[in-house]
Amino acid sequence: MSEQANRLGDETSPYLLQHKDNPVHWWPWSEAAMATAREADKPILLSVGYAACHWCHVMAHESFEDPETAALMNELFINVKVDREERPDVDSLYQSALQMMGEQGGWPLTMFVTPDGEPFWGGTYFPPTARYGRPGFREVLKSVSNAYANQRDQIANSAASLREGLGKLATPKGGGSLAMSYLDEVARALLRAIDPITGGTTGAPKFPQPSLFAFLWRAFRRTRSPLFREAVTLSLDHMCQGGIYDHLGGGFARYSTDEVWLAPHFEKMLYDNALLVELMCDVWSETRSPLYAVRTRETIEWALRELRTEEVAGAKAFVSAYDADSEGEEGKFYVWSEDEIDALLGDASATFKTAYDVSPFGNWEGRVILNRSRNLVLGDAAAEAALENSREILLRVRAMRVWPSRDDKVLADWNGLMISALCRAAVIFDAPAWRDAARETFRFVTSEMADGERLFHTWCAGRARHPGVLEDYANMAAAALALFEATGEPDYLARARAWTGIANDHFWDSANGGYFMSADDTGDILMRTKPMHDNATPPGNGTMGQVLAKLYHLTGDADYRARFDQLVGAMVPEDREHAMHQMSLLMAFETMEHAAQIVIAGDADDALAAAALKAAPPARVLLRTEDGATLPASHPAHGKGAVGGRPTAYICVGATCSLPITDADELIRHLGAL
Repeated sequence: MSEQANRLGDETSPYLLQHKDNPVHWWPWSEAAMATAREADKPILLSVGYAACHWCHVMAHESFEDPETAALMNELFINVKVDREERPDVDSLYQSALQMMGEQGGWPLTMFVTPDGEPFWGGTYFPPTARYGRPGFREVLKSVSNAYANQRDQIANSAASLREGLGKLATPKGGGSLAMSYLDEVARALLRAIDPITGGTTGAPKFPQPSLFAFLWRAFRRTRSPLFREAVTLSLDHMCQGGIYDHLGGGFARYSTDEVWLAPHFEKMLYDNALLVELMCDVWSETRSPLYAVRTRETIEWALRELRTEEVAGAKAFVSAYDADSEGEEGKFYVWSEDEIDALLGDASATFKTAYDVSPFGNWEGRVILNRSRNLVLGDAAAEAALENSREILLRVRAMRVWPSRDDKVLADWNGLMISALCRAAVIFDAPAWRDAARETFRFVTSEMADGERLFHTWCAGRARHPGVLEDYANMAAAALALFEATGEPDYLARARAWTGIANDHFWDSANGGYFMSADDTGDILMRTKPMHDNATPPGNGTMGQVLAKLYHLTGDADYRARFDQLVGAMVPEDREHAMHQMSLLMAFETMEHAAQIVIAGDADDALAAAALKAAPPARVLLRTEDGATLPASHPAHGKGAVGGRPTAYICVGATCSLPITDADELIRHLGAL
């Protein structure tokens, strides 16, 4: 195939396929693209986005579908298109480079790189002509090409400087240490960033940030400070009742564009919903909030109804996302007018409009985003039943609209998050069907997305592709441990140990400590990055910390403890203020140092196990044993067995264990006091 062609037609990524008919001569990420750039002595224009990204669509319509702009791109550059969800390691590298240039990261990412893959300049969205304080894209193309042709020394110096900076990011100094008291310091500092009116962090836009609120919830469970509790419940209440939540179909949008949770970018991602389900379950176990119970159920039902693949070899998995746009308009699928609602609901319209903020002039660009932000508390059973009837009428009508596109790509790491969430919700709300869905998803990943013990990162259109990244192994190991916790089946523990072994063998930095995002045999990337900080999803190093901590408590294997200590030493800086952005790793430290270890000795007893999982704090480890002598010798409950022939629970924190407990209600009371 000549240089003059669009090569995306053979890809499986829905995002790449969206661009297969562009007049741009796109290449997928490949060594062949770089070789062509070297041969032609042209820079590479690297464009990174994802299928549900609104501004990616905008730039595509304005520039990549425009023949004049495409001709300029084809003349001056070798153009490479990347799905950031398909290649998160590539995206992470160049997002880091953009931030080193002093620019805020985001998508679409527009990066100019040398034929060897070295970045030298970039940005995010560029309009076709100068506006929003940004230069026009065609002017950018000409300027960058001219600089590459006539200022090669400056380009080389810029590329070398960025490469040096990226190398430093991949080898953080570390050298710090952690203590439980520091976790409380961080939690108190984070409170200053919380909006006291509508929750979330102050200002706009507002992201759900489940890791931040999970961290604050753990601080509440440790300290019982109402400040931490209020920060979490205020935020969840506004998210659950705001426009960021889809009140008809269920599920949360990716973020709110404003500071009151009203107007989202309407894309709905698997990972947000998985993490929010798990957070709501943990908070419900203390608050028993009816709102969180309803939103958890609706969100899971939405995911099971609208995000599953077709059955493959007897199993299904979850796809990635729904787009924000339909019929070329953002949010069109989700918004309403008062006239539509009056016509559809008749006599029930007035009550519904009061509850859901429906007015003649709308609340967003002349249309209505359904929300219940005026009242954060659900009504009584009769009132909620009436509103549910109205919602079902609107949902049936909405289903006949033109749907947003669905990104049918299956990602191992995001499915791992959903498996863990389903396991947690199944126990909390006595829903064994959700646990069955978690098992089925796990089977899909292990059968369709694995080559021996190694994982692929993606599956789409019947093909597993792209080498697994750290988050795949970390999140799937965590999912295996969640299933082991929920079922007691040893195969899940064995699988978690095997994937942890792969991470240690292929992702660990033997020189400096910590895990790289890419495996040591991933050969098509400039350099390997280390995911350190919590963003929309937990970083692989944080999740691996949690996995190592649980495996140490479950097995007594000192190698897991040693690896964990090395991880903390490598990733936590001496200036501990910077560790505020490593919330997942801090939570892993709590699990290692202060976990509630619940041991159930004797014959299998689902009642005691369910009680333990419902009431235990998030930093918990559950072990079932027929005889306490089978516990690791280092375990504080070693040798403690059933009492009076009845299944018996022991709660151990540190080196101290409780008296034996044989009653489920008593176990709940003891765990609730932790």
